[in-house]
Amino acid sequence: MTTAPRQMNLALYNASSGISVGAWRRPDSTSDELLGLDLMARIAQQCERACMDAFFLADNVSPSPTDYRQAPNYPLEPMTVLGALSALTTKIGLIATGSTSYISPYNLARYMATIDHLSKGRAGWNIVTSYTGNQNFSTTLTEHDERYRQADEYLRVVTQLWDSWRDDAIVQDRATGMWADPSRVSRIDFEGDYYRVAGPLNIPRSPQGWPVFAQAGSSAAGIGFATAWADLVFTPQTNLESAQGFYSDLKKRVADAGRDPDAVRVLPAFVPIIADTETEAKKIKASLLDLIDYEAGRAELQRFIQPVQIGDLELDEPIPAERLVHPDQIEGAQTRYKQSYDLAATGASLREMIRVRATATDHASVVGTAEQAADLMESFFTRGGADGFMFMASYMMGGLDGITDRLIPVLQERGLFRTEYTESTLRGHLGLERPAGRS
Repeated sequence: MTTAPRQMNLALYNASSGISVGAWRRPDSTSDELLGLDLMARIAQQCERACMDAFFLADNVSPSPTDYRQAPNYPLEPMTVLGALSALTTKIGLIATGSTSYISPYNLARYMATIDHLSKGRAGWNIVTSYTGNQNFSTTLTEHDERYRQADEYLRVVTQLWDSWRDDAIVQDRATGMWADPSRVSRIDFEGDYYRVAGPLNIPRSPQGWPVFAQAGSSAAGIGFATAWADLVFTPQTNLESAQGFYSDLKKRVADAGRDPDAVRVLPAFVPIIADTETEAKKIKASLLDLIDYEAGRAELQRFIQPVQIGDLELDEPIPAERLVHPDQIEGAQTRYKQSYDLAATGASLREMIRVRATATDHASVVGTAEQAADLMESFFTRGGADGFMFMASYMMGGLDGITDRLIPVLQERGLFRTEYTESTLRGHLGLERPAGRS
């Protein structure tokens, strides 16, 4: 008996105006289409033709008015978009971001079950605990680690709601007039420190049972949460050594928690700029750097390094060491803060830091040919640094074309990625088991 060779899992983190700040200013950009469904559908369908596992939508619920100097990457509510895309795609997984801080567990369970039914089993939920935006939701945010404790309870609520229907609850007995057997649907009567939910859910158990759980936090609390719950971990790793360290640590923690390490897929973010030659790719990168609005870039960097203030600094100044706050003391996104903290500690100027953040090169990145990008990906994949990758396109649509039309074919030629879908659900694409429901 032969075992099929291990293959990568690949997804697209959708940035409709390009992940590079200023990419929307290119004459060939799609920034005039951001508020319609056609662009989202075109991007998702292009990823599906390339046989990607999933299309991933982030969210931002607390932008400031100045943010809109730049075309946004997340201008529309993600779950609504996924509902529409479920009718316009047939195979690719559909992952939406939903905050445990602002969406009630019952509503989240309804939203994701609906998308899973509409898509016939292709739904995924990117679980986030919000650190900004409470001013828009009439609520008070808790401290960093408590947000994850609350999220853990939240997951216990929603999974019990999804399991409140047995898989065989729908009987469709026209003769007796019984559509669903009430004895196979149960209240959950959950009472915890944060939530009291009676249940049952008002939607039957969906094709996957539970949606795929994606999670991106790499702080100690975030890793602990991922160890317990995540199916897919999206992580910022700039090089093979850091990727190997994160990968081995997470997999060990998963095993120590009694879960199968192979049931948690680790996907570092990857930002390739692809052209026929390395020289051409570097010209594209240079053109993107030329389009950066440094004041907009300053605002974007400030978002990730709160509470360190940089508004009074000249662009060619470094951040004074006495202003830096240790990452362990940050209540916001500790992982993203630490990346900027480490760069600032080297004496990098504000301009240099903005350029890194604005072009997303605080993730793994290659500027060159498809073969060069594939070499880096293969190295991460075969040397214990990744189970696959979360692509980010620097600019649209050309950056995505480089991924789907140039890079993925090289991976397929090397036997590292599928040439056709063999499964119909997102769990199937990822090689994950369906959670067992109540018997």
